[in-house]
Amino acid sequence: MQISSTTSAAATTTTSSSSSAGSLAANYQSFLTLLLKQLEVQDPTNPVDANEYTSQLVQLASLEQDVSNGEKLDALTTAMTQLGSGIAAIGYIGRTVEAEGDTTALQDGEASWEYDLDSDAKTVALTVRDEDGSVVYRQTGDSSAGTHSFTWDGVGTDGTVHTDGSFTLSVDAVDTANAAVSTTTRIKAVVNAVDTSSSATVLDLGSGVTITADAVLSVS
Repeated sequence: MQISSTTSAAATTTTSSSSSAGSLAANYQSFLTLLLKQLEVQDPTNPVDANEYTSQLVQLASLEQDVSNGEKLDALTTAMTQLGSGIAAIGYIGRTVEAEGDTTALQDGEASWEYDLDSDAKTVALTVRDEDGSVVYRQTGDSSAGTHSFTWDGVGTDGTVHTDGSFTLSVDAVDTANAAVSTTTRIKAVVNAVDTSSSATVLDLGSGVTITADAVLSVS
């Protein structure tokens, strides 16, 4: 279910359509300017033939209609893109998504992340912070290179039980030479709702945590 590909293709189509409409509009203005200039400078004793003038007016009307159709096509393309993205995103509700990021919601007593280490580390420190940036939990992590999962049960280092809220995971790893090891983090959470009111489809993970549909890496 890759919304990003659909959105990208639709965006390309819309851009192309907008470019065509802009070109038609420019041609329309040029055509109108030339027609008016022709009437202004024509020889009164030998005016433009009525049939030719009528033909030019028909061409002008046809060009104007093309411009109007192009604008309507742009609006229709945008509406269909948003509708298609919204319908596809509805399938995310109630399902667990994995996405880029380090902040997720505590749901049913769990907050889940994955983190990657580019290489083996000597030590790995996992730190969970609340919405205010205060440290609520610390532990050591797996130090081998690759992908690792981490699930926090909401119980702080001091024994405080957190029942909801958004929490951020930071991963600090160093190698045997005490040099920093590159890390990346991803979040895993259940989608509670989908918002398609804006140009980007937004997934609500609860506790004020949201992500855009194009940030989703996998669905389970």
